[in-house]
Amino acid sequence: MKIEASSPADYISKLPTERQAAMKKLRSTIRKHLPKGFKEQMSYGMIGYVVPHSKYPDGYHCDPKLPLPFMNIASQKNFIALYHSGIYAHKPLLDWFVKEYPKHCTRKLDMGKSCVRFKKVEEIPYDLIAELVTKMDMDQWIDIYEANVKN
Repeated sequence: MKIEASSPADYISKLPTERQAAMKKLRSTIRKHLPKGFKEQMSYGMIGYVVPHSKYPDGYHCDPKLPLPFMNIASQKNFIALYHSGIYAHKPLLDWFVKEYPKHCTRKLDMGKSCVRFKKVEEIPYDLIAELVTKMDMDQWIDIYEANVKN
């Protein structure tokens, strides 16, 4: 579900009404707990949290003109998605998340490599996401990216 938006607030305003409150709360949760230095912006047609070029001039290896991505949130056709690159690139973080998820949700974890899908907006585990966001700071993400993804 591609949404043309100039800012995160614009993105949310263009969502179906039944998704707006959940996306606002998800965005607020991430912004409140996001470690220092990450920048919020539109990224790949989603709300993104990136390492700015001022901190990591090399940018993203797929397109160095883009800042290094870290997390994204999006309203897809059938679910709200949280994309977390740290889960994909750092197995201990993935293992922690998979172990903690059932403590916060009764629904089975629906997850791809870095994408966590929430089909029921009323079941988004905001507390778990808040904790996940704090688990990796910008320097840790850069180190993991360079060690596991970039090379």
